[in-house]
Amino acid sequence: MSKNDKYRPNVAMIILSENYPDKKEIFIAQRNDLTDIWQFPQGGIDKGEEVKEALFREMEEEIGTDAAEIVAEYPEWISYDFPDKIAKKMKPYKGQTQRYFLLKLGKDAKINLATKHPEFINYKFVDVDKVLDFTAHFKKPVYETVINYFKKEGLL
Repeated sequence: MSKNDKYRPNVAMIILSENYPDKKEIFIAQRNDLTDIWQFPQGGIDKGEEVKEALFREMEEEIGTDAAEIVAEYPEWISYDFPDKIAKKMKPYKGQTQRYFLLKLGKDAKINLATKHPEFINYKFVDVDKVLDFTAHFKKPVYETVINYFKKEGLL
């Protein structure tokens, strides 16, 4: 296995409410298996699948809608390692390498967490400056990097 094979290819999304750009509220969801963890929706890229195709498929699978438009894309892949407890379940992967997108929900988007394979039990929109207060510790450096990039670009 090469070094790159140790990281699962993944898409991740920072979803803004339909009130963007007037309000910079970010969607976070509470996991159903680790209820003290809130995170951005994300998911694996299937073999042969285009990144943006995976983005909208994962959005539909995780929050029940793909009614959103891409505002921006983080310009590079960004990786993180799983904590030991999670790494054991995710073998052979050591972590994930992700492509991040900033999306705005459509006005008619209907979020429905009761999907075929639910991953979340709750969600909320949080002010951009408070979102890191709710997120998983091992993902926080990645979240911070991506959020700061979009802030620097004048998008958040």
